[in-house]
Amino acid sequence: MTGYFVHGSPAGEINKIDNEATDGLLGTPNSLAYRVHEIERHFHSYESWFGLAASPSGEVHRADRIASGIAPFVIDAGNNNWGEWVQILGSSDTPARTGQVKFDLHRVLFTATENNSVYFFQVAFGASGDVALAAGDYTEAAFIPASNQIDSGPVDINDRRKDAGTKAWARCISYGDNTGTMSFYFGLHEYEG
Repeated sequence: MTGYFVHGSPAGEINKIDNEATDGLLGTPNSLAYRVHEIERHFHSYESWFGLAASPSGEVHRADRIASGIAPFVIDAGNNNWGEWVQILGSSDTPARTGQVKFDLHRVLFTATENNSVYFFQVAFGASGDVALAAGDYTEAAFIPASNQIDSGPVDINDRRKDAGTKAWARCISYGDNTGTMSFYFGLHEYEG
C-alpha cells in the first residue's frame, strides 16, 4: 500500500493506529498513543499507599509506604476556617516504585474525624501549600463522616499527574467548628513517562 493516501494521509499512518505497537508513555507527549496509555495506566495500574513517616526528615521525607505500625496523617481545621497546611509528600517520597517518573494522588482513606460535621479538604502540590494554592495547583473534595469513628471506604480524588519528587500538602475545614481533625492515609498511581 506504499504511496496510497486516504484523505491526504499515507496508508502507513492509518495502519500504525490499527496494526502496529506504539511507545505509549515513552513516546511523544500528548500524542494520541501517549494520551490513551496515560488513561489506561490511570485505570489499570498498581496503587501505592502511604502514611506518616516514622522518621520524617524536613521537607525531603514525609511519607512511608503502608506497613505495620505506620500512623495516619492528621490535619486540623481552623475556627470555621481552613487549618494549617501539613506536608504529606516529601521530595524523596516519590517515585515509590523503580522506574516511575510521574504520579497522581488517587484516593484518601479517612480513619477518624473529630467531628460529625461536613468537612472539605484540599491537597496542593509544590514548594508549599500556599504557593501551590496561589498557582491553582491543588484539588479539593468533601467528606461527611457517618460517625466520628468513620465507617466508609476510600474517597476518590481528581488530580493531574505530577513529576516524581513533587511535594504535597493537605489541609481541611470543618464547617461550624473551632478545629476538627481528620486522620487519613492516601494512595497514588505512578507512571513510567
